[in-house]
Amino acid sequence: MGERPLGGREGGGGLKAAAAWRRSPAVARSRCPAAMATVKAEDEITLVEREMKEFWAELKGVYGTEQLQQTLALRDSCKESLKVLSEKWAKKLKEGDLMIDKIQEYRNEILQQNKHISENQERLTEIKSNLNHEEEQKKELTDNIQELKEELMKKKEVVSSKNKAAKERVERLCKSKELFEERLGLEIRRIHDEQLQFIFRHIDHKDPDKPYVFTLSINDQGDYEVTSCTPPLDCIAEFQQKVRETNNFSAFVANIRKAFTALSYKQSA
Repeated sequence: MGERPLGGREGGGGLKAAAAWRRSPAVARSRCPAAMATVKAEDEITLVEREMKEFWAELKGVYGTEQLQQTLALRDSCKESLKVLSEKWAKKLKEGDLMIDKIQEYRNEILQQNKHISENQERLTEIKSNLNHEEEQKKELTDNIQELKEELMKKKEVVSSKNKAAKERVERLCKSKELFEERLGLEIRRIHDEQLQFIFRHIDHKDPDKPYVFTLSINDQGDYEVTSCTPPLDCIAEFQQKVRETNNFSAFVANIRKAFTALSYKQSA
């Protein structure tokens, strides 16, 4: 805002006041030597002082009003500028607060996501550890199953071999049946649980049809085993052990018949 001339709009008030002062009677008389001679000096001085005071009062009033208006206008302009700046900065501060809140919200979300990621990583590590442990258990179980299969195959082979041997022995016994029956008066019967029952007759001369019986089986180890003997013989365990060692079955049956015969003579005596 440019400086305005002293005394009001375009300096008009000050110039008018100065012109009025120059046109005043006192000033005119002071400029005229004849008039000054007719008026007393003290009246002239008093008049001039009064007019000077009026001029300065008018000049001061005019200057003060204009200056006050300029000051008020400047104040209003400053107030308006401050209001605009205040609203602008208030808006900026509000936007800044919103941005800070948004940043804090993002930070909280990031912290929460990091927490979830950390938990998921721990869970993933635990799952991997469990999978590795399960893989080890699976491998160990597979190895155990393979060992059991191999052991079972071996046992099956052993059992099959024993069954084959037992079957061959039974077949040999069956083939010897007629021979034993004709020469030793022996009857062989197949009874329950794959056992063979040997029945001797013609031992007791007083009662040729009296039966002397023992029952034979093949145990799990593939050995001969006498399960019953009627009448009982004290030497049956010895005969059983001997046939296991020699595998001479004919001698085993013959020895049992001899023992039954000896027992018969002993009982008849």
